[in-house]
Amino acid sequence: MLYFLLNMMIKILPIVGLLLLIPLIAMQLTDEVNWSFFDFIIMGIMLSITGLALGIIIKKIKYYKYRNIFIAIIIMIFLLIWAELGVGLFGTPFAGN
Repeated sequence: MLYFLLNMMIKILPIVGLLLLIPLIAMQLTDEVNWSFFDFIIMGIMLSITGLALGIIIKKIKYYKYRNIFIAIIIMIFLLIWAELGVGLFGTPFAGN
């Protein structure tokens, strides 16, 4: 299991790095994107955990109907947490300004 997770992290981390380049480049081009170092750390962790969860689901669940349901749930959880941290969708103390 450990080899499986390490192998998956080798595949996921470059994708996470490329996705994090999008806001980094946007910060250089416009003042509308204003991420701090902490924002990059949090999003990197969130993307890594989401990628690992999706990889485990794809590898371990063979029945496509259940696999698609679990993938949709993981993506929805990721999007809800992202929206909450960004704009405060639910008004929790973790919400952005």
